[in-house]
Amino acid sequence: MTVRDDAAGATGTAPGAAPVVDVRAAAVAWEELFRAQVAIMRRLQRDPIWDRVSLREYDVLFTLSRAPEGLRLRDLGESSLLSQPSLSRMVERLEEAGWVRRAPAAGDGRGVVVGLTADGAALQREVGRRHVQAIAHYVGGALDAAQLAALTDVAGALRAAQPGIADLDRADDVAGHVPGGS
Repeated sequence: MTVRDDAAGATGTAPGAAPVVDVRAAAVAWEELFRAQVAIMRRLQRDPIWDRVSLREYDVLFTLSRAPEGLRLRDLGESSLLSQPSLSRMVERLEEAGWVRRAPAAGDGRGVVVGLTADGAALQREVGRRHVQAIAHYVGGALDAAQLAALTDVAGALRAAQPGIADLDRADDVAGHVPGGS
């Protein structure tokens, strides 16, 4: 892949050649996506449905609702923005509230599997219904059906592509020079 600081040549990639990435276009697209997400998240966080459970706690309950057999704590952490110690403390609080259960992982004396309790599943469904209504209001209120489908496709493609994109190697970038850039 070739990275350019401008759009020159971005559409003129020869067959078989590495695609050209317009740095500015990628940065502008990311900023728009990121800032839209932040604006909507701020509105969602103000929603009064978070009286019994925080948005972050709900995210853990939601993630567990999609894993009926439970998840190892490390797998739960991979889908969360929380650090491992923060997640461990949150799981302890959720367990004390009666919303999750922890159990030793089968065949692994050190692993822990976290799953929803019946009360946790009921809470997740109750809050989830109201949360989805808020999402529909803020996102669906801004986009038509074609835009929603396009956003779903683009966000899905971004997420799905990440495992196949190597980490950025900054070893040659000592002076802030981006290889292939100007």
